[in-house]
Amino acid sequence: MAFNLESQPSGPSSLDFLTANPLANAVANAYRSFSDRRAKLGLSNPGTMEALAKEVQRDVSLTNFMHSGIRADLTKAVSLSPYFQVSHQFAMGEHQNPYAFAGLFGTNKVFLQGNMDNNGTLSTRFNYRWNPALVTKTQFQIGAQDMASIEHEYTGSDFTSSVKMLNPSYLEGGLTGIFILSHLQSITRKLSLGIETVWQRAALNQPPESALSYSARYKTDDWITTGQFHPSQGALNATYWRKISDKVQAGADITLQVAPGPGGLMGGGLQKEGITSVGVKYDFRMSVFRAQVDSKGKLACYLEKRIAPTVMMSFCADVDHYSQSAKVGLGVSLESSPEELQEQQETLGAQSSPNIPF
Repeated sequence: MAFNLESQPSGPSSLDFLTANPLANAVANAYRSFSDRRAKLGLSNPGTMEALAKEVQRDVSLTNFMHSGIRADLTKAVSLSPYFQVSHQFAMGEHQNPYAFAGLFGTNKVFLQGNMDNNGTLSTRFNYRWNPALVTKTQFQIGAQDMASIEHEYTGSDFTSSVKMLNPSYLEGGLTGIFILSHLQSITRKLSLGIETVWQRAALNQPPESALSYSARYKTDDWITTGQFHPSQGALNATYWRKISDKVQAGADITLQVAPGPGGLMGGGLQKEGITSVGVKYDFRMSVFRAQVDSKGKLACYLEKRIAPTVMMSFCADVDHYSQSAKVGLGVSLESSPEELQEQQETLGAQSSPNIPF
């Protein structure tokens, strides 16, 4: 005799009381109503706390571009999908390793990067995208100073939340390390507010420390302003970015910190320290020029020019009028790939590159 499982009614579950009760229904209805109202506002994702002022601190500012001496980068693309490349870096100058080798592998879900220099220091990054909203990012370093970083980042339709751990450990019988929890939420189509809390403990024989900071970002069609306030450190950072034209953009970065003097609040008063920098970026057809000046009398410029499809030259210089010192840097970047990869990239265009979870 045949027995049809689908015809048998399923009995009530012993856990149905958790959802089938007036309180659970009221909470569910309130959440659905709140979600519907948020969706009608048409809010977009505000980005991450780390990239709150990326237009100024990453695009216009020269902090990530300056170097002294001579540097050469040789990069070879082995595959486009999955993306795989290797690179060699040679350098002669201050605070630069003479040689470093790096490899990069990326797909739509996985990002792998490894770097080893001539001193034997190994740095690795591994990111994994669990779904379109959740990405896990890890970073490890073995060498003169060991380091481990684990981060979980969730990207919603109108917010971004992340949990980050630096050198977490429980081997000594207690929790040590640095733990960072942040949340950035779009309030309106132009305004975003964020909060970040930090808990850290270097060792069990030291008391734990905690700090709280607040952030804000206001964005229009042609200008963006941000602010970050750290009450425990007495620090305030503000940035302003403006798009002057299609090829010109400018930005200003202001940092102010107020701390007790040597005699404390009763004897020494408050010490005020601050710095302001103003920069501009010009985008030309085959080159990019950046210039920056700060309130301490430091003037810097950076020029990057593509002299051939696979050759990029860079020149940077800065003059510190206060210390009466100057630095100059020259760099060249060579890119190579097999002919079949070049033909594949020209044929597929942007579709040839996967969406790597950087």
